[in-house]
Amino acid sequence: MALKNIKRTHYAFQVNDTLVGQQVRVGGWIEDIRDIGKLAFVTIRDVTGICQVIVTGGNLQSALQAPRQSAVTVTGIVQESKARDFPVEVKVSEFTVLTEALHPLPIDPTGRVESAIDKRLDARALDLRNPKIAAIFRLRSVGLKIIRHALSSQGFIEVNTPKIIGSASEGGANLFGFGYFGNRKAYLAQSPQLYKEQLMVGLDKVFEIGPYFRAENSHTVRHLSEFTSVDIEAAFLDYEDVMDILEKVVRKVAIEFHESYEPDLQAVGAKEISVAKIDRLTYEQCLEELANEGEKLEFGDDLSDSALRKLGSLHPGFYFIMDWPLKLKPFYIHGKEDDRRLSKSFDLQYNYLELASGGRRLHEPAKLRTRLAEQGLNPATFQDHVRAFEWGMPPHSGWGLGFDRLMMVLTGEQNVREVVLYPRDTERLTP
Repeated sequence: MALKNIKRTHYAFQVNDTLVGQQVRVGGWIEDIRDIGKLAFVTIRDVTGICQVIVTGGNLQSALQAPRQSAVTVTGIVQESKARDFPVEVKVSEFTVLTEALHPLPIDPTGRVESAIDKRLDARALDLRNPKIAAIFRLRSVGLKIIRHALSSQGFIEVNTPKIIGSASEGGANLFGFGYFGNRKAYLAQSPQLYKEQLMVGLDKVFEIGPYFRAENSHTVRHLSEFTSVDIEAAFLDYEDVMDILEKVVRKVAIEFHESYEPDLQAVGAKEISVAKIDRLTYEQCLEELANEGEKLEFGDDLSDSALRKLGSLHPGFYFIMDWPLKLKPFYIHGKEDDRRLSKSFDLQYNYLELASGGRRLHEPAKLRTRLAEQGLNPATFQDHVRAFEWGMPPHSGWGLGFDRLMMVLTGEQNVREVVLYPRDTERLTP
């Protein structure tokens, strides 16, 4: 079949009473068909919403024979409607079935019949026709746009660092390794940490939004093997300065969602989240609060999942945990000058969920080499990295924010896979 014109003139959400009497062409998928004899009411959905069309005459048979969810274009005149849900409708002059949907479909993309998340992920492209799911990914796109604008407006330069690296970037072992052209070993980056620090020699303030990889054998509702991270690094700023930046970024995304994208938030069923000033708790304050709740921890212990859940019940919403024991932090984290047990570091939490981690970095080459040795890492392995610190490295601080987890929080989803198009975890490698 030769198609005359597949280009639409309007999206579904644009078909309103201002167009009465005008001809439009809408493209989308058949959601429902109601046959009442000499005419049929058909609802057409596209990424923006849904509209109703009336099909009669020579177009009627084509419409009635088309399986639901088939791709179509319809051309016709906009007129007032008596339907409760549609103030206007399109009286069709041309109804073209572009591609028939093969039934039975693996899931119901209208969302009326619920499917388990694994079944939906197996048919993710079709799942995106569900208005709730489409709203999640519209919000995700907007969230990235807001963050980029917020950081760029503060003088940050967006950068792109390598995702194929020659050594474990933070000294950990949970990386995906593979052969690289001969006998060399390469890894997928778990963060841009070392590169963004090196960039402080020349670019002063940078940010990156990109995919990263972690080979942790964790299959939970908050862990993925591939995830999106928002990272910043800034010269001549201390750790509380970059905490301020993180707080502003998170608050800006939350506020703009509710001020400008309320229909999508309603579609996903998200509740409004408080974005008042974020509390800042020290690690030692957390130990005291947990002790009062019967959770006994010694100084230097990491905070377990159960401990974080108790803290989350005491501090519902966003809060910072700062001044962690130095021994719990990576080699590049700076110690506190007034207490050598502690570090200039922080985590951003939402209830029990860790969203971001950051801090002041060591900038003196000698101290960096000492810390590497203290943590059992070979300074020679990090020779290229440390060399940049010998070229006049300024003091600097930064953080990394798990964007997928932030979207989980802002949309009210309980599983991070809901906010990632094609999630990768310990079990899922397709589609």
